[in-house]
Amino acid sequence: MENKKPKKRQLTSVKGMRDIIDDQYYQFQGFFEKAQEIALYYGFKPIETPIVEHEDVFTSSIGIGTDIIDKEMYTLKTKGGDHLALRPEHTAGIMRSYIENGMQALPQPVMFYSYGPVFRHDNPQKGRYRQFWQFDMDVIGSDKSILDALVIKTAWTILSEAGATNLSVEINSIGDKECRSGYIKELVSYYKKNINSLPAIDRERLKTNPLRILDSKEEKTIEINQNAPETLSHLCPSCKKHFKEVLEYLEETEIPYSINKCLVRGLSYYTRTVIEIVEEDKETGKKMTMTAGGRYDYLGKQLGSKKDVAAVGISIGVDRIVESSWFAKLSPRIIKKPKIYFIQLGFDAKLKSLNVIEILRKGKIPIAQSISKDNLGAQLATAEKLGMGYAIIFGQKEALEGSVIFRDMSNRSQETIKLPKLLEYIKKIT
Repeated sequence: MENKKPKKRQLTSVKGMRDIIDDQYYQFQGFFEKAQEIALYYGFKPIETPIVEHEDVFTSSIGIGTDIIDKEMYTLKTKGGDHLALRPEHTAGIMRSYIENGMQALPQPVMFYSYGPVFRHDNPQKGRYRQFWQFDMDVIGSDKSILDALVIKTAWTILSEAGATNLSVEINSIGDKECRSGYIKELVSYYKKNINSLPAIDRERLKTNPLRILDSKEEKTIEINQNAPETLSHLCPSCKKHFKEVLEYLEETEIPYSINKCLVRGLSYYTRTVIEIVEEDKETGKKMTMTAGGRYDYLGKQLGSKKDVAAVGISIGVDRIVESSWFAKLSPRIIKKPKIYFIQLGFDAKLKSLNVIEILRKGKIPIAQSISKDNLGAQLATAEKLGMGYAIIFGQKEALEGSVIFRDMSNRSQETIKLPKLLEYIKKIT
């Protein structure tokens, strides 16, 4: 009997992860350059933390009872027995770096921006991937309310310059440890009265993280939440003052906001201000969260600081922006679309081709080329297909004479130019 070889499985990208290529790659890069530029103007400086951290950087900070820790985090065990995790968000790693590198000794606060991929084993859908990109801004070392407003204003400006036109801020305060415990007792009591109507997922949250029920997407729970106790009515005087000041800053900068009493955010480390910036689709009225964050004054202590470290931050979901119909398709500064196609013919020309390309590079003139090809017709056809305005033809004769033929692709006129005069000629004609 003939042994059949097992059919080879075609390799594809991992579910929820994808290749970013061609124009979309440049759009991501263009967005980052714009976000970085705006963040720098507002006083932020760059930081890059590892994609992989010790697992307890996240388990001790994000909190049990959150979807990220319970089911979404990518974890691994090394040969040496270390338990590591792919970062599901930037903030905990940045705070870990702040403590580890002794940044408490620097003038406070320190302000960072960070950009890169994060990983969550979430259900893939439009604008949501298992590997996705965030632009993060964090201010560490001060509890002043103006800093809450600063991160909102910076994120708002980035989104606006990326093309968003129908933005609004949803905001709430969940208090601090002084006033939150009393609120949570009242909240638990309220949910226990409605326990028979709560879906199973929210009954479980009642045991582990009752605040998260306010953020539930279950229809039954959303209905129950309409009459749930409000955090704002339980705030202590200092939290009330802090929140009032944040709202006053937003009003002064003419940023529209609405107070969302059910906004708590999904991560356990948040205190006081919690924020989402949403874009509303003008046709459907559907809102999509583009940016989220808040204050996290107790995260530092959870990660090993001897005392609390006041901090506030915000994260922008880059994938959703790049895929939005309103995105301005920002182009990176370093990319110039070539208008000239470089063509070479014969070994002597091929031998010197890289030197000619280097002359053009030093003159900041980008080109397209296919120097592996030998046929003039094939190279010209490619130039036409790419819609090139001009072609440089470098053949055996030109290689010997130190010249090129410069061809106008629109009318097929051409002129022979000596290499020392090439840059001057191109700048004059293009």
